[in-house]
Amino acid sequence: MSLPLTGAAADVAKSGYQGYKLWASQVNAAGGLLGRSVHLDVLDNGFDPNQTGTDYTRLISQNKDDLLLGTFSSLLNAPASAIAARQQMLYVEPSGGAASLFTRGFTNLFFAQPGTTASLPDLFVQWFGSLPADQRPKTAAYLTQDDPSASPAIAVFKTKLLALGVTQVYDQTYDPSTSNFDSIAAGVAHAQPDMVIQGAVSNDGAPFVRSLEKLNFSPKILFQTRAPADDTYPGAIGAKNTEGVFTAEAWSPKSTYTGNAAFVSAYTGMFGSPPDEDAANSYTAAQVLAAAVKAVGRIDQKALADWLHTHTVDTIVGPLKWDSTGDPIGTALLAQWQQGTLQVVAPKSAATSTTVVYPKPGWSN
Repeated sequence: MSLPLTGAAADVAKSGYQGYKLWASQVNAAGGLLGRSVHLDVLDNGFDPNQTGTDYTRLISQNKDDLLLGTFSSLLNAPASAIAARQQMLYVEPSGGAASLFTRGFTNLFFAQPGTTASLPDLFVQWFGSLPADQRPKTAAYLTQDDPSASPAIAVFKTKLLALGVTQVYDQTYDPSTSNFDSIAAGVAHAQPDMVIQGAVSNDGAPFVRSLEKLNFSPKILFQTRAPADDTYPGAIGAKNTEGVFTAEAWSPKSTYTGNAAFVSAYTGMFGSPPDEDAANSYTAAQVLAAAVKAVGRIDQKALADWLHTHTVDTIVGPLKWDSTGDPIGTALLAQWQQGTLQVVAPKSAATSTTVVYPKPGWSN
């Protein structure tokens, strides 16, 4: 695998790598895969797509690694999965849910999360549509980082909410380097939307909220992709100000899916702190890979991919199954901050709270 061990995304890779390390230690303690010990061959891609492609070429052609596990983000998994496809090797990725990754005709690519960006809005839209028509927000502001894991999801939000009668009053795509959101927040506040939907990749979610707080503008609904699930989010915007904020999660530490509680306990014991979503995603990808190897009983790349296309794998994020492109048949969890805790509010099978906070309270100074 090739991970961003240095550079801007190094912190993300650290927990993800630890998820892989925990899985490998557990597999080896149980006798390995096919009776062989698992060794993690890791290269540093510096969060550079070109370097990522070079790294996976090296892992396959020079290092002669038997199996591949993916890196982090759609930006990096796009070239890595293309290399794997060219070399006809199975490629299981822990992140990289941009819908465009699954339109290239690859038959060996599998996304180890419940859903991609195309399905990310589904549970929120279902909840929104369940509200009485006279209680639904009528207007929405949309903003998104120019990123393949964010902007496609916001495009789906626009289409589906428009079909439910929501009028768009603001639309902005910003550069990934954006750190000051004051002007964007001013534009949003001027438009006075009932609802704000942001494609926030990581450290762009909290700064936008802080800019809204300065203006004392608080919409009835705030949905941000990914950012609210980050451990630093409550401290960055104020713990009380998280109340009612929606997001989508691939995994929850509170879920009761098979093996999840044991994963949380083992990870915390090994590394001294609880796992985050990146750690869970990498652990899940490794679970998927191991399930295929154990079922097939040999390292046969085509047979491994064929098995995954026709079987469901039980993982810590729930049962996963895929269509012919490797796109998971499902959707991410709908989560909401409630009383200082990020709760899953849909689907019912994974819910940790039976209530939804609506409308979102105003900001607390």
